[in-house]
Amino acid sequence: MKKNRPIALISAVPLEGSHFIKMLKPLGGTGQRSRSSCCPGFYAGRLFGCELLYVSSGMGKVNAAHATTLVINCHSPSLVINFGIGGAYPSSGLAVGDVAIATKEIYADEGVWLKEGLQTLETTDIPLVRTGRRRYYNEFPLINRQTKKFVSLNLLASWEQDIGASIRTGPFATVSACTGTNKRAEEIEKRFGVICENMEGAAVAHICALYGISLIEVRGISNIVEERNRASWNIAGAAENCQDVVMELLKKLSKSSLIQAC
Repeated sequence: MKKNRPIALISAVPLEGSHFIKMLKPLGGTGQRSRSSCCPGFYAGRLFGCELLYVSSGMGKVNAAHATTLVINCHSPSLVINFGIGGAYPSSGLAVGDVAIATKEIYADEGVWLKEGLQTLETTDIPLVRTGRRRYYNEFPLINRQTKKFVSLNLLASWEQDIGASIRTGPFATVSACTGTNKRAEEIEKRFGVICENMEGAAVAHICALYGISLIEVRGISNIVEERNRASWNIAGAAENCQDVVMELLKKLSKSSLIQAC
């Protein structure tokens, strides 16, 4: 019998995945090497009829890429959902507590510094990823034919009513250093047309592109990307709303033929 393929859930820190840690069981710790114990710190279980794996990767691109590679190699997921908190760019229309879903992920600080400023990797003509005829430089599209129906406007409107917050879709920027000034926020927003900033998403998208696995990314807005002022942030509320949207997404996915595990 063919083994069901789970949905992999990845967040940077445990707070962002606290609901799933409570609902799922930890893997590993049995003293035996297996497909489960090869990934310490993973949680597994069944929810809404779907087989799930959750892991807290740690902050930043390298940690996120490492965790994504582990879960793909050990468990061959049918879909990856990367989620957590993020900062909204000033012109995005998003407020603290709202939720954003990525249409594409962009490495915002990979490239070449020239007199004119930072130029993207197209300047080098060296792509980060080649898959068939596709070349990926700084940008990784996320919403494809398989996942588009799960982030339809009508569906998002119904989720907005459930969580009491706005949900928007658009491009995300992944940075190595969080933006803490208005000037830098304006530069990134103008260059890439992004709505949300994070530190992991493009790395997860990078690995998923290498393995040919679909990715959906969801971020709860903890702050506006501006002059850094943690007093105006709401990390707990953003993590809560983000997880609520992921739960709604899993309910929808459980009825889909896209997910072989459901």
